[in-house]
Parts: sequence; structure tokens; C-alpha cells
Amino acid sequence: MATATSKSYFWKGFRDGTPFVFVAVPFGLLFGVFATEAGLDIVQTIAFSATVFAGAAQFTALQLLQDQTPTIIVLISALAVNLRVAMYSASLTPYLGAAPLWQRACAAYLIVDQSYACSIVRFEKEPDLTIPQRMTYFFGSVTPITPLWILATIIGAVLGAQIPESWALDFALPITFLAMVGPMMRTLAHVIAALVAIVVALLTVGVPYNLGLLIAGMAGMMAGAQAELMLERRSPS
Repeated sequence: MATATSKSYFWKGFRDGTPFVFVAVPFGLLFGVFATEAGLDIVQTIAFSATVFAGAAQFTALQLLQDQTPTIIVLISALAVNLRVAMYSASLTPYLGAAPLWQRACAAYLIVDQSYACSIVRFEKEPDLTIPQRMTYFFGSVTPITPLWILATIIGAVLGAQIPESWALDFALPITFLAMVGPMMRTLAHVIAALVAIVVALLTVGVPYNLGLLIAGMAGMMAGAQAELMLERRSPS
């Protein structure tokens, strides 16, 4: 019975993650095109997507490489952009930290914006889920995205410049984040965190190597945490 329940949560995760395919595919196509223009061949492009598996960091690294940025700066900048995944991991640890090591290792590789957004919303709504149910839901949420992301980068690399600019594939990145953030704006603390992050991101847009995004993320989290503490103090005991 427990196995059947876990399987049902895999398919719940699969259904919740499927809508993100409509932005992950054009985003992957765009990366494939960009990688080809940057001088990578198809094998290098596939290896990049399969090993890094982090779209924003991949775009950052390629852009800096095109600008002849020193390798150490490229690595630091890509890691800085991807530090949000460390924040995602810390947020998911209370829900998945008791899972077997091999499952946690696989989950660490598969943590992306979409799988985190789906999972954290589900886990907060259903705090009584078992560890197997949570893990199968998490893996289900990323299953539609992972193979299509890699396939889309291959197609983008093969087609290269043949994809017309009128397709506007670059719309995928902002749409992805809007789709993830929207359902998570459930409390005043969430709204404050988002607004502070937006303002700080705009103020730090000139910070080199996209580090302004990291600063904005930290500022948003601190503002949200402080807002939550203030609201708890004001609420009746």
C-alpha cells in the first residue's frame, strides 16, 4: 500500500512539473544556439548541459567565456549564480534530509528551479507526507523536464543559427521564474521578500559578473525572515 501511495505521488509530481516543459524546451533550444555561436561543438554542448544542468549558470559561463574573462572568474561567477541551489537544498533538507544517501545524491543533482518550486509548495501543503512519498514526488516533478532540457539543447546546437530570431526563445527565462514565483506568494513575508529582492536586484545591476543577483537573493531572504518574525510577534498567542 505504501509503495502504491509513493507511486501516486510520483505521478502527482510529474503532472505538476509538466507545465514547465513549455518554457524549459525553448530555454534549452536557446542555450544550444548560444553554445554553438560561442564555439562549442555538439558533444561539448551536450556535456555542458548534462553535467552542469543549471541553465542560468550555463548562460553566465558562456557569456563570460565569450568576453575572454579569466577562467577563475568564470568559475566563481557560475558558482555564485548557482548558489541559489544551495539555498534550495537548505530549504528542502527538513523534508528530504532523512532519505538514503543515494537518493539525496540524485536529488542534489536534480535540484533545479522547477523541481524546487513544485516540491516546496507540495511539502508545505502536505506536511504529513512520508520520506518515500516526498522523494518520489520530487523525482516525478523533474522527470518531464530533464530529458527534454538535454534534447532541446541538442536540437538547438544542431540547428544553430537556422532558428529565426522571430521565435523569441529568450522569453523562456523570465516566464519560467514568473511561473514559479507566483504560486509561492502566499503570505506577507513572501511578498516582502520578493519586493526587496526585486529592488536590490535593480540597484545592483551594475555589479560585475551578475553578483548583484546573489546580493538581491540574500537581501530578500533576510527581509522575508525579519517580516515573518515581526508578524509572529504581533499575532495573538
